Amino acid sequence: MIVCLHGFMDSWRTWDLVRPYLGDVLTPALPGHLGGRPLRGNFDFASDIEALLDEAGLETAHFVGNSLGGYLALVLAARGRAKSVVAFAPAGGADHTETLELQERGVTLGHVTARPVPPQVALNLAAAVRACDAAPMLANAREHGWPLDLSQVTCPVRIVWGLEDRLLPYPRSAEKYRRGLHAEWVELDGVGHAPQLEVPLEAAQFARM
Repeated sequence: MIVCLHGFMDSWRTWDLVRPYLGDVLTPALPGHLGGRPLRGNFDFASDIEALLDEAGLETAHFVGNSLGGYLALVLAARGRAKSVVAFAPAGGADHTETLELQERGVTLGHVTARPVPPQVALNLAAAVRACDAAPMLANAREHGWPLDLSQVTCPVRIVWGLEDRLLPYPRSAEKYRRGLHAEWVELDGVGHAPQLEVPLEAAQFARM
C-alpha cells in the first residue's frame, strides 16, 4: 500500500497525475485542508495518518509525501509506521521563516511550479489554497518548528528535490536532512517544488522504492 501525503495549502488532488502509475494508493486529506477534518486545535497530523493505517489494518505502509507531506512521512517513519519513504522537497530541513512569511502573503502557482502545468492543476491548487485553514497552522509552525528525531528513521528513504524550488530552495532548505538522514538523494533540473505536478511520470518512477 502506498500512502501519498500532500503539502501545506495543497490537497489530495495533487496526486491525480501520478496515481494511474502507482497502483493501490491512499491519498488522504490532511486536517485543515480541502476535504480534511477541521483543525480543532490539534496539529498532530501524523496521528491522523496512523489512525487511517489502523482502520485499514496496516501496521506499516510505503509513504510518498510532498513538502509538509514529506515531513509527515518522515515523522511516521520515526514512529515505525513506514516501510519506506519518498519525500519530494520535505519541509523541516531548515529554518523556514522566509517560506512561512511568503505563505502568509499568499502562495501562487508560480511559487509551486517551475514548468507549465495542465489548467486543471492550477484550478485544483487555487481551490486548495482557498479551503486551507492556514493561519493557525502557520502560527503553530512558528511556535513549535518541525520536531523530528532523525536517528529514529531507519527505513529506506529517498529525497527528491527540484533545483528550481522557490518555496524551499535547495540545498539550503535540506541542510538538516543532509546532515542527519541516511537517504538516497535525487536532484531534478528545471523542476520546482512539486514534481508530481510538473513531471508526473518521473515522479511516479521515483515514488517506487
